[in-house]
Amino acid sequence: MNHKIENLTLDAERTLYAVQDAEIAHCLFDGPADGESALKECRRVLVKDCDFHLRYPFWHAEDTVIEDSRMTETCRAALWYDRNTTVKNSVLGGIKALRECDESVLTGCTIESTEFGWYCRGVKITDCDLKAEYPFLHTCGMEIDDLRMQGKYSFQYTENVTIRNSVLDTKDAFWHGKNITVYDSVVKGEYLAWYSENLRLVRCKIIGTQPFCYAKNLVLEDCEMVDCDLSFENTTVQATVKGEITSVKNPAGGSITADRIGEIILDEYQWKLAPCTITEREKA
Repeated sequence: MNHKIENLTLDAERTLYAVQDAEIAHCLFDGPADGESALKECRRVLVKDCDFHLRYPFWHAEDTVIEDSRMTETCRAALWYDRNTTVKNSVLGGIKALRECDESVLTGCTIESTEFGWYCRGVKITDCDLKAEYPFLHTCGMEIDDLRMQGKYSFQYTENVTIRNSVLDTKDAFWHGKNITVYDSVVKGEYLAWYSENLRLVRCKIIGTQPFCYAKNLVLEDCEMVDCDLSFENTTVQATVKGEITSVKNPAGGSITADRIGEIILDEYQWKLAPCTITEREKA
């Protein structure tokens, strides 16, 4: 880094606009001037132990590293249109904290941000806590490991996603998602993965009503399903499940194997669907 900026309180509009090759440490972005876009268009900047209270600090930034810093609730839309951003051990607290970014890495962060992670490409998340109402809408190319998430409408229209060792507590998830694989995780919610395509879950615990309806090429490998009633309606599926599925309704083809199935519902619409092999191990 060519120069260091430290121990300052900065509140002017675009106060460090287009700064390059700098380390910014122990600074507070707050004050009566209430200026926006503090580090817009910055390049190759290291930010350490800073507090951001003002809006839009990192827009169109490239090759930025943010460590041990805090973005409060008033720091809205913090990271937009950025490329090659790494955020470590930080707090992201404002609405719409990450959007339209390429190649973002978040490690050890605590995030509470409505509409987090929309329209991004290439996101890596490790060891993070996330609370968001609509996380990751239309984002593609994601690698997630050890994410503890509370959400409502999560991963809608996402593509090319791999998730490992995570707990996803969400009202629904993966609607219209494509090419998603989830390993060794808990996925809890209602109406999970409707209209998804090429979703694969391996050694996962799935909890909640009416999962996996109107999906294509769904694969469950060695999974557990808890309180999952009316599962797989109009879905093509290959599923091997440990324990019981509460009920299965009108699958569209493939095979389903579980230890027990509480109820198999094949109603008057079943004639429109391809045959599906349904096997209960305890009755075999």
